[in-house]
Amino acid sequence: MNILIDIGHPAHVHFFRNAVMTWQRKHSVIITARQKDGVDLLLKSYGLEYKLLSRPSKRKFGLLRELFIHEARLLQIARKFNPRVILSVAGTFNVHAAQWLRIPSIVFYDTEHAKMQNLISYPFATKICTPSCYQGDMGKKHIRYSGYQELAYLHPNEFVPDASVLKELHVQPDSPFFILRFVSWGASHDIGQAGFSESGKRRLVASLKAHGDVFISSEAPLPPELEPHRLTVSPEKIHDLLFYASMYIGEGATMASEAAVLGTPSVFVSSLSLGYLMELEEKYQLVHSFAEQKAAMEYIQRTLGKKSLKKEWADKRARMLEDKIDVTPWIVDLIDTYQGQDNDRT
Repeated sequence: MNILIDIGHPAHVHFFRNAVMTWQRKHSVIITARQKDGVDLLLKSYGLEYKLLSRPSKRKFGLLRELFIHEARLLQIARKFNPRVILSVAGTFNVHAAQWLRIPSIVFYDTEHAKMQNLISYPFATKICTPSCYQGDMGKKHIRYSGYQELAYLHPNEFVPDASVLKELHVQPDSPFFILRFVSWGASHDIGQAGFSESGKRRLVASLKAHGDVFISSEAPLPPELEPHRLTVSPEKIHDLLFYASMYIGEGATMASEAAVLGTPSVFVSSLSLGYLMELEEKYQLVHSFAEQKAAMEYIQRTLGKKSLKKEWADKRARMLEDKIDVTPWIVDLIDTYQGQDNDRT
């Protein structure tokens, strides 16, 4: 079977990489990619070959232009490769090409508030796969699974943390340290949303420095005094670092969920609301979400004084894992069933 996977974001690389390694043993797989936030570097770090189709543009109507370019190039590749199915997270840059070629497209997604992306992709997708906690119903094409996208690569069956990353950052074992994540708020689904102010970022770092090292991942430029805290490790090592961190604090929802499923205390500061983070907070208490930074800072100060915090979160993680599946085998089984299902060609 021929499988085409379209990658639009670094998180999508993580989501599919273990499934790709399984499929490559028995199927033909082509990866196409959008050059965003180091997607190419991450694919290369895992030894995954890919075809680059487009790059984001900051020009007026740049996203629309990129959409046409990406799908036109994908059409050319798909005509030659003749995939049995096209896979993606979100589906924005490929579902129309798939429908044009009458190839089933399966979209995996977990972000309810990405209304523009969902409007572009959901009506044209053959199947839409979401975590069971997704807030919304896409009818007969909707498939729910008992997991989170992050469990495709961070379930204990898929991920074993490597402590050597601590040595790379000159962090002593058992020494406290914190991972911060600031986003650019430039995505279409981020319009009107907010997290930390510039002064809030400064106050947060100053407060945390009294307790341990601080490392920052940031899409946006940092104030000059915070630049020395910017993370310099290669992107494939970020999950090792998150596993050993004392706490994650940030505006990035994906990283908040990643920290949570790894058993690291996770503080999400954003005006956004997402189904999977709500469940991780309300059912498992692995995430604490705040719409404004003052309340978040108060919670962080209270929590830093707790003893055995990591042990408490490890126990919560164990309870969550009892309820959830290893998502990668589920993906592999789902796609393998598409062999011979010609009725899905619409």
